Amino acid sequence: MVDLATLRLIVLDVDGVLTDGTVVLGAGDEELKAFHTRDGAGLALWRDSGRQVTFLTGRGGAAVQRRARELRIERIWERVHDKNAALDEIIEHFGVTAAETAIMGDDLPDLSILARAGLSAAPADAARDVRERVELVVPSGGGHGAVRDLVEHVLRGCGQWDRLVEALT
Repeated sequence: MVDLATLRLIVLDVDGVLTDGTVVLGAGDEELKAFHTRDGAGLALWRDSGRQVTFLTGRGGAAVQRRARELRIERIWERVHDKNAALDEIIEHFGVTAAETAIMGDDLPDLSILARAGLSAAPADAARDVRERVELVVPSGGGHGAVRDLVEHVLRGCGQWDRLVEALT
């Protein structure tokens, strides 16, 4: 397993990780997605620790873009068909290595990038084939705090969690 202190970037799938995987289609092109506030709070602590985050998703849309803006994520990769090629772009963009990257995915299209991660992770309700291949399965399901669980695991593991939480009080 990777030294958690070396992780500098989290790459997150969206549907099934930041959401529970449900997509509600409106009358037009609108898609509605529900995001968990604890994931957002966890990502704020991640940023406060000096690390970066991005989304890498095969879907995308206005709801995903809005959530990224709310979380102050500078750039996301959406409507991606080749996640491996996109991961190469992400690594170059952020100036990190795959070994310095934690990736959380939940379904079969994520397997190839999870295999490249310094730390591979999945929500508790990820596809079985994903859960069996990642290093960390967090206790929460996608869209129900899974990202927060990942952030907390890493920050506690490298001794930064308590200091970051204390700074909030």
